[in-house]
Amino acid sequence: MEIEYCTQCRWMLRAAWTAQELLTTFGLRLGEVALVPGTGGVFEVRLEGATIWSRSESGFPDIPELKRLVRDRIAPDLSLGHTDRSAPRTA
Repeated sequence: MEIEYCTQCRWMLRAAWTAQELLTTFGLRLGEVALVPGTGGVFEVRLEGATIWSRSESGFPDIPELKRLVRDRIAPDLSLGHTDRSAPRTA
């Protein structure tokens, strides 16, 4: 997984926090999260080369929603605890 973030906008901390949240939730299932410096206001989350979140299309990701998107792709049977209860799961 990779998170590309805009260095001009100083979004590295946001990208690092997002990575921490994903690694804490998915641990070994995820493997790694690479932080990729970019420019031009970019903030994209990609999994296996596919963009699953783009700030240009949807704003910054809501972490529970991002966790559900990742879970649905890498561990569909994993319970996200209170995150699953906070919004309906889409399959």
